[in-house]
Amino acid sequence: MNIVLWILAGLLALFFAFAGFNKLAQSKEKLLSSPSMGWAADFDPGVIKLIGALEVLAAVGLIVPAVIDFATVLVPLAAAGLAVLMAGAAITHGRRKEGQAIVFNVILLVLATVLAWGRFGPHAF
Repeated sequence: MNIVLWILAGLLALFFAFAGFNKLAQSKEKLLSSPSMGWAADFDPGVIKLIGALEVLAAVGLIVPAVIDFATVLVPLAAAGLAVLMAGAAITHGRRKEGQAIVFNVILLVLATVLAWGRFGPHAF
């Protein structure tokens, strides 16, 4: 199970690092031109940058503490934070009636929750 949790952490970290850096590096207008980023119209640019920063920090928190074996409690905390972030994303997409995005958010929420459960509980470092 430990290997599964490491793979899960790595995949989530890659996804959220990429997504977060995109939100940080691109303007709101550029993000809105992407078909999956229509939700950005509902938020100020500062909020979008905050979401991106949280995603990048969580991606780092999923991997770095475990690799350097310091403050490893940050791994499940980062996973729990991503689960909360994905719950908010699912609610946002629900208000916009974007069903496909909700499914994707729920999948990421479940994966982050499994990682948080595993690292808080039976497979902690």
